Amino acid sequence: MNILLWHVHGSWTTSFVQGKHRYLVPVNNDRDAWGRGRARTFDWPETVEELPLDEIRDIDVAIAQRPEELDLIPPHVPVIYVEHNTPKGDVPFSRHPLADRDDVLIAHVTHFNELFWDCGATRTTVIEHGIVEPKARWTGELERLAIVTNEPVRRGRVTGTDLFPRFTGVAPLDVFGMGAGGLTHERITAYEDPPQHEMHAEVARRRAYLHLCRWTSLGLSLIEAMQMGMPVIALATTEAVDAIPADAGILATRVSTLVEAAQWLIDEPDEAARLGARARQVALTRFGLDRFLADWDRLLEEETCASR
Repeated sequence: MNILLWHVHGSWTTSFVQGKHRYLVPVNNDRDAWGRGRARTFDWPETVEELPLDEIRDIDVAIAQRPEELDLIPPHVPVIYVEHNTPKGDVPFSRHPLADRDDVLIAHVTHFNELFWDCGATRTTVIEHGIVEPKARWTGELERLAIVTNEPVRRGRVTGTDLFPRFTGVAPLDVFGMGAGGLTHERITAYEDPPQHEMHAEVARRRAYLHLCRWTSLGLSLIEAMQMGMPVIALATTEAVDAIPADAGILATRVSTLVEAAQWLIDEPDEAARLGARARQVALTRFGLDRFLADWDRLLEEETCASR
């Protein structure tokens, strides 16, 4: 199939474009939010072609990820809208911007998101994340804690940035991601948007991974850490509760419990290895790339057949 999609979420798109299709990604001279073209810090296959939007032809299906994209998609092209985010505003009464439409299917990335968004009569489904397995493997020799998150200063309480200092008494924190450079704390080191493979190699050297997001979809960086065999410590919120079984990580809403867990993993590297091995097993089984691509192939076939 010829699939139109914009480069919006680099990590998710990296998995999506590993399939058997031709992926048409708009590009413009500014390479802005509406024409980024191919990724620069992720490895995408040659089946991803970047073209100016007005030169893209023969589209079989479009993947939209922002409401504004719907006006840019040619008429009569079937549209699947991927909802990456938890709802904002008056939760749990948040109405989805595409609620009560009969010309689009909303594909949520977590069951939590489908539960909390009010999509009205619009058809919905869930296709859980799947990722390209990182090449790095957890070694954990550095008695430090890793966090991967974008815009931690701007997003603040959403990403749990206010909780970071609670953990610095246990070990130094290393924060990787876009906008991380704005963090200022003597025990927090920021790594500003490194290439993905370099980031994986560095994160895997830290003793444990912290997921302190209060209100967000299931982060792909959390799944990557688990697939690398890394022990994870997470707030028991949103989809993390279901994605991390009790024997594969430590979850709590009491922050002091997570701080104690971080100290335990720093002090007991063998226990950290045991927990990480189980996390890897869980993540490979549930969030493997083959399952993700098979789910998407099935949905793409259903939607394009229904439109014929």
